Amino acid sequence: MYEIMRKLPLNPEVTLMDIHAPHIASKAKAGQFIIYRLHELGERVPLTIAGADADTGAVTIIFQKVGRATSELDRLDEGDAILDFVGPLGVPTHIEGIKKAAVVGGGLGCAIAWPVAKALHAQGTEVDMIAGFRNRELVILEDEMRAASKGLHICTDDGSYGVKGLVTNVLNGLLENGASYDRVIAIGPLIMMKFVCKLTEERKIPTLVSMNPIMVDGTGLCGCCRVTVGGSIRFACVDGPDFDGHLVDFDEAIRRSRAYAPQEREAACRLLERGALVNA
Repeated sequence: MYEIMRKLPLNPEVTLMDIHAPHIASKAKAGQFIIYRLHELGERVPLTIAGADADTGAVTIIFQKVGRATSELDRLDEGDAILDFVGPLGVPTHIEGIKKAAVVGGGLGCAIAWPVAKALHAQGTEVDMIAGFRNRELVILEDEMRAASKGLHICTDDGSYGVKGLVTNVLNGLLENGASYDRVIAIGPLIMMKFVCKLTEERKIPTLVSMNPIMVDGTGLCGCCRVTVGGSIRFACVDGPDFDGHLVDFDEAIRRSRAYAPQEREAACRLLERGALVNA
């Protein structure tokens, strides 16, 4: 069993937890992930490792309450325990030799982008960070992202905080004003990463993206997390989650991400109904 050491709401939808998992904390690197299962009948859920402290044995995860498994996790408190917590899984983000980088996060993707920016900053890389959210209420990790970058640029869809507009607008503005990067790293919704890559491909800037397709076993056996990269099938759980963004077939990935949309809507309705009954 893996004890919850800390629980911290970041906004109405997103929660941070520190889980006591010393064997993972001693090995985890930026870009890797874990898979948790709350109980014997629980769903296997992959989450990116947002941080790790080898001294305390804490592994930080950040999750959004979007379904039954994450809602059940959010109902647990400090001192409660999780049955399974497996990792570190996946290939760490390759950051060696990068002198100047732009790290672009969208929404909850900022929880993945932040540890990458932090690792780059720790090795002496000059980091510009761009973080996009729907509105001010959903902004997370602002202080942490600012500490991990030379400059943090926040934008919101509705203009309620930072710059109004898209992360691509901010990135293009930086490039137009003379910024140059060895690498752009984009993490967030598929459509956001697609258009970041279109922009950087035009300017011939190498770009990494972090893919999070449907995943079951996390070992490459089930094939659910397949993505097409450079015309070849790759598995995000063992070959990624990072890939060359200029080679990813985003249109296919977007189609696959919508495969279970009707079932997800039905499950969300059931969760809402259950919550209404509980609170009645």
